[in-house]
Amino acid sequence: MITYKVELHDLNAHLFQVTLTIPEPAITQHVSLPVWIPGSYLVREFAKNLQKLLVFQGKKQLAAIQADKCSWQIDCDSTKPLVITYQVFAHDNSVRTAWLDDSRGFFNGTSLCLRVEGQEDIAHVLDIKPLSVKRNWQVATGATALKVNKQGFGSYSFADYDELVDCPFELGAFWSGNFTVRGAKHRFVVAGAAATFDGAKLIADTQKICETEMQFWHGKSSKPPFKSYVLMLNAVDDGYGGLEHRNSTALICNRKDLPRLGEVKQPTGYTTLLGLISHEYFHAWNVKRLRPKEFAEFDYSQENYTELLWFFEGFTSYYDDLLLRRAGLIDDTQYLDLLCKTANQVMQTPGRKVQAVAQASFDAWVKYYRPEPNTANATVSYYTKGALVAMCFDLTLRAEGKTTLDDVMRGLWARCKAGPLSERDFASVLEELGGRSFIKEIKAWVHGTGELPVRELLAKHGVTVSDEPAQLQQRLGLRLSEAGGINIKVVLTGGATETAGFAAGDEWLGITVGNGSNAQSWRIHKLDDLAQYITDHPAKSQKLTAIVARDKRLVHLTLNWPARSAELTWQFKAGKELSQAKQLSAWLAA
Repeated sequence: MITYKVELHDLNAHLFQVTLTIPEPAITQHVSLPVWIPGSYLVREFAKNLQKLLVFQGKKQLAAIQADKCSWQIDCDSTKPLVITYQVFAHDNSVRTAWLDDSRGFFNGTSLCLRVEGQEDIAHVLDIKPLSVKRNWQVATGATALKVNKQGFGSYSFADYDELVDCPFELGAFWSGNFTVRGAKHRFVVAGAAATFDGAKLIADTQKICETEMQFWHGKSSKPPFKSYVLMLNAVDDGYGGLEHRNSTALICNRKDLPRLGEVKQPTGYTTLLGLISHEYFHAWNVKRLRPKEFAEFDYSQENYTELLWFFEGFTSYYDDLLLRRAGLIDDTQYLDLLCKTANQVMQTPGRKVQAVAQASFDAWVKYYRPEPNTANATVSYYTKGALVAMCFDLTLRAEGKTTLDDVMRGLWARCKAGPLSERDFASVLEELGGRSFIKEIKAWVHGTGELPVRELLAKHGVTVSDEPAQLQQRLGLRLSEAGGINIKVVLTGGATETAGFAAGDEWLGITVGNGSNAQSWRIHKLDDLAQYITDHPAKSQKLTAIVARDKRLVHLTLNWPARSAELTWQFKAGKELSQAKQLSAWLAA
């Protein structure tokens, strides 16, 4: 078997030391480090953090010839074990890579474990060594323990390389809590929490989420597809995100969003955290087991393309908040507010009219994960629009009365045997359960750029949709930062500021109101200043000139002030009629 010894080499230098032993190497053995991690669709070049690679057979040192940016070739004696040592710099405090300092350690196998090419399918073992200095550190992971101490340090076994790199490790003096759902043991560990952290509430609420999702996928009797599950949460001053794994998830959140002891009303960000937990847990079924056919086998050396992220991320994004509602952790009003936020994000993205959500899925590697000033104008999020596509299918199926999207998801689970799934499978199960072909809807909603029938479908399910004036930033067609001034990040297609000639990178310094001797110029520091000056000086008949700094030049741009009706935002509310309440309950409390 392939073995890795992982040592916490230098906390202050943020270095892991790894020793890889290959008992039966090839005569010409190739090893490589992945360039990406499944679930995060961007080439991240993990090999940039690898250093001091040395190769030995016995006492003899061999040459390791670098073949490309992430792989090495070693000519050796195939009858003797090959030992490779190297260090990995770990100072990326995200869920995707590796971290090590004097308070915490974390790593994914894609960052630390060289792939032994040609031997990926045999058993692998990872042995993690404790610190030489005595500390109260523990280990948390979803990996199968082979021989470990009470703190979790020791050896873990994996069926193959894929399993090895799908089991992250959390190290440190973290908080830990446990619960069980349908015989599956769940562990929740939290690093970086304040002393006022209410762990009991987090455990209770997370258990409700897990029970609700088990019920969603398996009904009342079936067991989950895993024997245990670990949630690893890193609480930081400013951060948010998650990454799914087959029987665990790595999460990051703002420390202030954790529930606190003695508080009746929890932080609003706590609902966002619960939604993140719901999202990543749902992925244990939808993407880790049900998965795109293109992901049947991963190629760790390059991009792995699929047009189905609208389904695997978008449909998961639809169910994450909906299942919070069904778990009783939010009410109808809170859910509709969250859904409305998603709908407005899509409606306020001009790129929805340019690129279909299937193509946006394919382009994730170069667009979604590499946002630029024109991204919002050129593409759409397969998370948010994918969630609305899921809602449109669900509400259409419910309106026609033969099935629901819930049943379709379970039908796909049964049809694909928790394995590769294609768009054709989705279309087939829709037709089988819905009683008709949905090819037309798939073509329009998934492969088209027209507007989704959100308003019409919500009206059929007890939700009223009203139009409200958008915030000033959206009315102007801008996305900006107000840190130290008004800094333009994005100029949206078709907006007033695009017509005026604004550009990403401009700093909006001031505005001149009026003409000639009556003109007055004002310094502005934030958008609220601008709104106040315009209120004080109605601009219908007056010339407006924006003063921006561009490449250290002052530029004057003629701006036509947008009417309040120029851009609108939706507001969703539960209908007041009894029939509307019944329609809404049939959907949200299903």
